[in-house]
Amino acid sequence: MPTAVERAWLRLHLTRGLGRVGLNRLMAAFASPEAILAAAPRDWTRRAGIRPTVAEALPAADTPLLRQAEDLLERDGVRLVSFWDEAAYPPLLRQLPDPPALLYVRGRLTDQPALAVVGARRATTAGRRLTDEICAELASRGIAIVSGLARGIDTAAHEGALRGLGQTVAVLGCGIDQVYPPENRRLFRHIAEEGAILSEYPPGTPPLAGHFPARNRIISGLAQGVLIVEAAEGSGSLITADFALEQGREVFAVPGPVYAETSGGVNRLLKEGAHLVTGPADILEVLWPGTPSRGQRQKEDSLLEKLSGTALTVYRNLGREPLHIDELARKTGLTPMELSAILLHLELQGGVEQLPGMRYLRGRET
Repeated sequence: MPTAVERAWLRLHLTRGLGRVGLNRLMAAFASPEAILAAAPRDWTRRAGIRPTVAEALPAADTPLLRQAEDLLERDGVRLVSFWDEAAYPPLLRQLPDPPALLYVRGRLTDQPALAVVGARRATTAGRRLTDEICAELASRGIAIVSGLARGIDTAAHEGALRGLGQTVAVLGCGIDQVYPPENRRLFRHIAEEGAILSEYPPGTPPLAGHFPARNRIISGLAQGVLIVEAAEGSGSLITADFALEQGREVFAVPGPVYAETSGGVNRLLKEGAHLVTGPADILEVLWPGTPSRGQRQKEDSLLEKLSGTALTVYRNLGREPLHIDELARKTGLTPMELSAILLHLELQGGVEQLPGMRYLRGRET
C-alpha cells in the first residue's frame, strides 16, 4: 500500500494546474504535504500565492481518480519520491536548477555512477550495435546506463546494459503506467525488474511531445556524462547535450559519415569540444579511469573474503593509482617494515603489484 505521505503527495500532484513551482511554494509555506492538505484554500493563496482556482481544484480524498492512481502504485510497486526526501531522492538531480518536485519510481534506483545515452530513433544498424556494445561493457563494470526508452539508440542502450547484467534506468516523458513506444513493452517490464523506470508525470499522463524536452533534463541530470550516438541537427538528443553542458556534465559523441543525415548533430558537438568516442575505453578514460571489469571485481571480492586484520587494511587502502609506501604507511599507521612483509604476501596472492620507486597498486589480475 502507498504510505500516508505518498497518498498526500499523489493527491497534490493530481490537482489540476498545480505544478513543480506551486508545490515548491506550498512546501516553503507549510513544510509537509499533510500540512498543505490540512490548510484551507484561502491559506494556499495567502501564504503561497496559489491561484484560488488551483487551490479549489484539489481532488477529494475519495475521488475515483485518486483511488485509481493509488491502486496503480500498489499494483506495480511504484514509489513516490519527493525532492524533500533526503534519503531517497537522487543526489545528482538535487543539483539541477529545476529539479523535479516528485518522482514516480518503479524498480530500484542505485547510487552507481551513471552514463546517459541518447541518439536517433531511426538509428542505423551500426549505430545500434556500437551502442549495445558500449553499454554492455560499461554496465559490466558497474556503471548504470540512463536513457529514455525511445526507439533506436535508446532501446539499444537499455538492451546493452541488460545484456551486460548491469543497472539501467528509463526516464519517461509520460505517466509511469504508460508504455511508449508500445513495441517496447517487453523491454519496459525487463527494466522494471532489473533496473528502474522513472517519471515526473502523474499516472495516466500521455506521451505528449512537449514532455520530452523536460524529460531530457532528467536523463542528463542523473548521470556524470552523456553519450550521443547518431543525431541530426535540431534533434532532441542535442537538447539533452545542451542540458548536460548546463549541468556541468561531460559530453561524448560518436562521429558519423559526413553525408549521413544523422551525423550533423554529433559531428558539430565534436567540433565544439565533445569527447570523441569509438568504444567504451574513451568514456572510461575521462570519467572512470581504472574501473575494473566484472571479472576483476569478482576476483577482488574473492580476495577480500580471504583477508583479515592488517592485510585487509592495506589492501583496502590501495587502488588503481600507484601509491608510495610512505603514503601507504601514513594511511595505515604501519611501519615500512611491517608494510613490506604484508605487501609481499599480497603480491604472491596476485592482489598487489609493485612498480619502480616503491610504489604499489592493486594487482591487474584482481
